[in-house]
Amino acid sequence: MSIKPNEHDTMPVVRSLEDFPRNSGNLLERLVFNHRLALLVFTALLTIALGFMATGVKLNASFVKMIPVDHPYIQNFLSNRDELRGMGNTLRIVVENPDGDIFDARYLETLRQINEELFLTQGVDRAWVKSLWSPAVRWTEVTEEGFQGGPVMPDTYDGSSESIEQLRLNITRGGLVGNLVAGDLKSSAIVLPLLEQDAEGRRLDYRALSTAVEKIRSRYEGGAQDGKSRAVRIHIVGFAKIVGDLIAGLLNVMAYFLAAILIAATLLYWYTRCVRSTVLVLACSLLAVLWQCGLVALAGLEIDPYSMLVPFLIFAIGVSHGAQKMNGIMQDIGRGTHRLVAARYTFRRLFLPGVTALLSDAAGFALLVLIPIPVIRELALTASLGFAALVFTNLLLLPVLLSHVGVGAKAAQRSLEVEGRDALGETGRIWRWLGYFAERRRWAAAALAVAAVLGAGGYLVSLRLQTGDLDPGAPELRADSRYNRDNDYITRHYGLTSDVFAVIVKTPPEGCLRYDTLVHVDRLAWELKQVPQVQATLGLTDVVRQITAGSFEGNPKWLTISRNQDILNYGAQQASVNNPELFNTDCSVMPLIAFLSDHKATTLQDTLGTVERFIKENPTDAAKLQVLPVAGSAGIEAITNIVVHKANRSILFYVYATVIVLCLVTFRSWRAVIVAVVPLALTSILCEALMVWLGIGVKVATLPVIATGVGIGVDYALYLLSVQLAGQRRGLDLAQACREALRFTGRVVALVGVTLAAGVVTWAFSPIKFQADMGVLLTFMFLLNMVGALVLIPALSHFLLDERFRSASEAERPPGGLAAAFPEAT
Repeated sequence: MSIKPNEHDTMPVVRSLEDFPRNSGNLLERLVFNHRLALLVFTALLTIALGFMATGVKLNASFVKMIPVDHPYIQNFLSNRDELRGMGNTLRIVVENPDGDIFDARYLETLRQINEELFLTQGVDRAWVKSLWSPAVRWTEVTEEGFQGGPVMPDTYDGSSESIEQLRLNITRGGLVGNLVAGDLKSSAIVLPLLEQDAEGRRLDYRALSTAVEKIRSRYEGGAQDGKSRAVRIHIVGFAKIVGDLIAGLLNVMAYFLAAILIAATLLYWYTRCVRSTVLVLACSLLAVLWQCGLVALAGLEIDPYSMLVPFLIFAIGVSHGAQKMNGIMQDIGRGTHRLVAARYTFRRLFLPGVTALLSDAAGFALLVLIPIPVIRELALTASLGFAALVFTNLLLLPVLLSHVGVGAKAAQRSLEVEGRDALGETGRIWRWLGYFAERRRWAAAALAVAAVLGAGGYLVSLRLQTGDLDPGAPELRADSRYNRDNDYITRHYGLTSDVFAVIVKTPPEGCLRYDTLVHVDRLAWELKQVPQVQATLGLTDVVRQITAGSFEGNPKWLTISRNQDILNYGAQQASVNNPELFNTDCSVMPLIAFLSDHKATTLQDTLGTVERFIKENPTDAAKLQVLPVAGSAGIEAITNIVVHKANRSILFYVYATVIVLCLVTFRSWRAVIVAVVPLALTSILCEALMVWLGIGVKVATLPVIATGVGIGVDYALYLLSVQLAGQRRGLDLAQACREALRFTGRVVALVGVTLAAGVVTWAFSPIKFQADMGVLLTFMFLLNMVGALVLIPALSHFLLDERFRSASEAERPPGGLAAAFPEAT
């Protein structure tokens, strides 16, 4: 028999398959390796099917999916959404005359053409479009004969100087300066409320909408289309445009994905010097991504801007696990073991820690389903499908493929020589140093002291971590992006921004015209005006007050809310003509709108806090009057911030609880669990501190990052500790077992950490800021998790997994020799 002892563990070297019991190993191992051809055929068929399905995966987003639909305040909005047109998803398009003001015939003709094209764009709620050319935009004035009014754009407009002067007068009468017209009169706005679904049930396609709007922008900014129009500048803001820009940035993501593949291939080949094993690791990881896309399409899900980074993470985690399998097989083959036996040995050693690591990775995402925001729940499901694919492709398929093709003889021999030189201390000084953290108390104590100082300092900094946007505009995009430049222009030139915070006032039919109702709402409006970030408020009370004064020859003494119901009824009649958006048909729902200077987290907190305090201090009879937060883009974002802030801590708690349970099942030792989890906790704390330092708030886009770091970071601990504890249970002392683990799997941990970090650091150059932020944070977490595993696991082991641990494990120590290697042989 050509069986020799294996210095690495109790598994002997088997050079010939005749010396290997085919039915050894557990049931799963026998099922996989004794039916390798069937597994490969099944894989091929499944790949063809899921590959075909993957061609149908869609890129899109949804405004409703971005908000916490289960929150009672959001339920208020959703249940009254049909009565509150324009209080949700809206595009604001500003058309600027770069060579003059808006009172120019050629500019107005251009504005008309743009207005008509936007009006007919798919997904626009046409009944509520507002612009100078919209008949619903009207003016009103008080005359000797009573009220007069009409559309702002004169019915007789013909481009003449007289009709333009009439337009100028109507704009002044309608009070549109600062709202639909810029304060400097050089631009005007077109407001486009959007439908989540059209009449045929088709969902709004944000990519198509953004493309259509950009085509209009490029066409009219490029120059005059005919002799009557002129070149203009167009500025566009709104949630739909942000999503459109993020989807357009997908090409950048694909480029970075390709860069990550090339970097991973280069580093894996540099480490192994083996083409076939490098190709197999990359192929199995890419196969998992393909399967994930197919499963996403099969489940009827979509890839949105916030989940389009998940395929890369699946690939990265696949490379991590694949490199561990490849390393184990390569070392066994280098010792002379047959490639099939080497694959089975590696399967035995690493399947359980691999499954535990993938379950920990999956838990970090799967637990996100507890957050009542549909886009995060779909991200969790999308990632879970990817992890399910990884269990098959990297834990089952890769060892089977390597059992067929093996690794290059020179690469295997080189791997063994490197390990031998490391064991003799001839090379790998860094690995000797890392071993000192387990062997020498001063080194271990120093490492833990540094970690404690970093953890304490990071925790103090992390207390300043904020939820929501910390900057004006769209933080998902660069400060100098076209969107943020457009937003800056609109903020500077318009008195009322697109950051709308609305409160829903609900009464019985015709109840919104009751004196008590209007006075109550007016008091709330006054409270909101005291918030420094509130630029102005708008509600039915303002219109009724103005109409009441106008009914008495404009006397300012009558600029009030009358107790006379007939006067209030008349005010509502006039308001229904000029301001139909201020209440619904039967006057049972009306919004009170507050225009905010920005949508920073503190602004939203102050505004919502004012509303909640007013409701608490001024209770009402729910049968007659209800004041219900919230509506408007800023109001919805305020609630989203609250939900994200609450979920940030709870998700971390659940992720760590799951990781602890999985580690306990794997190691059967509470000491080992502490050793595995402490480095992860330090990384989580320092990551939050880094977010504070970089000015990144916790949002829907950033919430999954820390949970992701915990899941991926535990992989390193599981692989290192599994080998180390196995060595201790065989009788090695802590220093020997730790050095063995570092030689066998520590190199791969370092390789994977550097590979993953090098792959995502390229994202830092992305024009999409939230992708750049993710690149920086993930790079930091990948590297720190790797360093923490290599340094803190030996240091913590010195105090927690020393000789006492080995003594407690003596009873579990397996017998040596062939029986130890093949306990299930029949």
